[in-house]
Amino acid sequence: MPVVRITDPTDPVLADYTRLTDVALRAKHEPAKGLYIAESSTVIRRALAVGHRPRSFLMAERWLADLAPTLAAAGAGPDGDVPVYVGEPEVLEAITGFHLHRGALAAMHRPPLRPVHELLAAARDGAGARRVAVLEDIVDHTNVGAIFRSAAALGVDAVLVSPRCADPLYRRSVRVSMGTVFQVPWTRLESWPDGLGALQADGFTVAALALSDDSVSLDVLADAPPERLALVLGTEGDGLSRGAVDAADLVVRIPMAGGVDSLNVAAASAVAFWAVRV
Repeated sequence: MPVVRITDPTDPVLADYTRLTDVALRAKHEPAKGLYIAESSTVIRRALAVGHRPRSFLMAERWLADLAPTLAAAGAGPDGDVPVYVGEPEVLEAITGFHLHRGALAAMHRPPLRPVHELLAAARDGAGARRVAVLEDIVDHTNVGAIFRSAAALGVDAVLVSPRCADPLYRRSVRVSMGTVFQVPWTRLESWPDGLGALQADGFTVAALALSDDSVSLDVLADAPPERLALVLGTEGDGLSRGAVDAADLVVRIPMAGGVDSLNVAAASAVAFWAVRV
């Protein structure tokens, strides 16, 4: 498949990339079609490095030379069978709905999600996960991406997301995470909060980060952390649901000063991941 130069932003071959700024459409469209969008050369390289397969690439002409080795390795361009669509900046903006200034986009095949037990058992080169983050109904894609970046940096072995949590492979989540959503194994729980029982059956202590009268300080947990620990983080507005808190083994709070009672969920995740790192 040679490099294809695009002049018509309505060309049907570009359907994967059309109007990427429409959040409601993409949130439904990407998973349904079994695709996700990788944005920027860094993110694309990280996706390819873990074995994700590209459907096509979209970029401005000036990025072809810089990305030539990446494209060749992915089976794209003149010597491959993965199409590379190239257009002028104004054509690309008409296609996507935003100025493409990070180099390139790639439409990628979604890898199948693994069962929870299998995912956790495979962590740490088969030794099994020791630190897991669980995200309940977090709807902001920026927060999801930021949590994944903290998880990758601070030694979290896997991330589990509730059925209604935002998609970690949504374009903004991937971009904010700087591609670390490919680095940290993750999967989606099929039921909530019953899915927490699978963690407990695998020997995890489930700790809910929430404000309650019976909560213990994160300092106490960090002083004597369990061998296997799952930290549950709640949605941006209301925090964790009562069902999630009740299903947990204990409730943990981050000590605060200055009259502040809570942090943004992405900031709270970083603090908690650092405190219990192994």
